[in-house]
Amino acid sequence: MTLAGKHILVTAGPTHEPIDPVRVIANRSSGRQGFAIAAAAAEFGARVTLVAGPVAIATPPGVDRIDVETAGQMADAVMASLPADAAILVAAVADWRVEPATTKLKKSSGPPQLRFLPTRDILAELGSGTDRPRLLVGFAAETDNVVEQAVAKRQAKKADWIVANDVSGDVMGGSRNRVHLITAQGVEDWPEAGKDEVARRLVERVASALA
Repeated sequence: MTLAGKHILVTAGPTHEPIDPVRVIANRSSGRQGFAIAAAAAEFGARVTLVAGPVAIATPPGVDRIDVETAGQMADAVMASLPADAAILVAAVADWRVEPATTKLKKSSGPPQLRFLPTRDILAELGSGTDRPRLLVGFAAETDNVVEQAVAKRQAKKADWIVANDVSGDVMGGSRNRVHLITAQGVEDWPEAGKDEVARRLVERVASALA
């Protein structure tokens, strides 16, 4: 199975949403799973574009990398990288942002009054867009009702597949993962494995679907 001649778009890592020049809204995503998927797609012969949040991971061989910080920047980079045969959105994109202060918020001033605003929903934008990839894969990191929420997300975002995992443990910073693949045909429970193995198995399925 090969991905030669295919363009695969991958997002990975967290986003950082600035609160002031010093502080950000962030999450614990390490970027390892997304980078492993980008590496596997390149090994399968694809042209790979990796849109990466702030992580300190070396770029896999054969991968074109675009570094971003915020959810808005990630959305812009994804849309600018289209068209793609498949988009695999692994990044843990922040759901909320604030209008950042231009100067450092001082503790002596008391708790800041932050007004939260939703970030762009990259998966939903792709699912409903005119330049939608042939195969659209999202990730769902949940701590409860993992499969049920992922099934609902696939339908709501108009994705083809959702890869769901329970992040109540150390998955976001660890080297292993246990995922469920949700498709229109149902739910597959994959055994726990190293993130490189999960990536290879997923990319094999992508190659089969695009063949």
